[in-house]
Amino acid sequence: MVGGGRDAFIGAVHRIAARIDDQYDLVAGCFSSNPEKALASAADLGVARAYTSFAEMASKEARRKDGIDAVAIVTPNHMHAPVALQFLKRGIHVICDKPLTATLAEAKKLAKAAEASGVVFALTHNYTGYPMIRQAKAMIAGGELGDLRLVNVEYVQDWLTEAVEASGQKQADWRTDPARSGAGGSTGDIGTHAFNLANFVTGLTLDSLAADLTAFVPGRRVDDNGHVMLRYQGGAKGMLWCSQVAPGNENALRLRVYGTKGGLEWAQEDPNYLWFTPFGQPKRLITRGGAGSGPEAARVTRVPPGHPEGYLEGFANIYTEAARAIRAAKSGTPVPAGTTFPGLKDGLEGVAFVDACVRSSNRNAAWVSLNL
Repeated sequence: MVGGGRDAFIGAVHRIAARIDDQYDLVAGCFSSNPEKALASAADLGVARAYTSFAEMASKEARRKDGIDAVAIVTPNHMHAPVALQFLKRGIHVICDKPLTATLAEAKKLAKAAEASGVVFALTHNYTGYPMIRQAKAMIAGGELGDLRLVNVEYVQDWLTEAVEASGQKQADWRTDPARSGAGGSTGDIGTHAFNLANFVTGLTLDSLAADLTAFVPGRRVDDNGHVMLRYQGGAKGMLWCSQVAPGNENALRLRVYGTKGGLEWAQEDPNYLWFTPFGQPKRLITRGGAGSGPEAARVTRVPPGHPEGYLEGFANIYTEAARAIRAAKSGTPVPAGTTFPGLKDGLEGVAFVDACVRSSNRNAAWVSLNL
């Protein structure tokens, strides 16, 4: 692991996720750019192979007979590309937190390097690992909604309603700094999750978007609210709202998809339930592991229906699917059927989405296409 040391939220999440299905051992790490903190964090975690430089870690681990198979990158956005490139050029598989990079130029460079190396590259858009999201994707692919017409997705929070970055709060400090987060604030942090989820579930390809981004908090250098209209290839239309200044909301990620035959509704804060409404019929509730839930959802389900599964398990599903691909790569065998996890294409599209939103908003919400 690179990043994720003391006081880092997402590093602990990744470590828990990696352990849930007993697919990984954490054996080496450069847990901070601060050498003292890096070594102290390794001691906290009982990791003997502790490094104070990610470049040194990549070099030394590549030369060891028992060197790491994969690296988990859980740094702020601006460090994703520099770290990943060091491991990619040594043929080490990469599991990276989203977004792929802070800038589109970096994303394109990283994608080329990853493709040239031939390694497995997984991006932890964890919401794609939820069982009812897999269920929704399968139902849409199977034609149960007919031709898609409308896609509404939102990810709404309230934790940046005030200028908490001015108090030195670590997460707010780097997430509102364009040098570390990238040009998008809420669009890059949570808007990319919403955009990725809509794409994953529907299978649609974006044609163009029109975005109105705002920094409501005085002095904030990145957006904290975004309203985005979406036009998909084939004629479907969509709306995306991301906000971190909406009081009363915690992690309110919601998706609604409507077609000629019916509609689906899902909410991340109640993730074990999927509402399906065939046109002209009563709403039907599909529960995780319950009647009507198919094999795609069952593949990523661990416990009986009625016992909640959610955020950590979604991350774990990405890690486990990546483990299957890594084992196949090591053995030279085909990747097991059904293996699904976000990768380079999703990462490129996510960074291109942020880039397009910023370009559109700077032109008074003009319609623009992704620069891919």
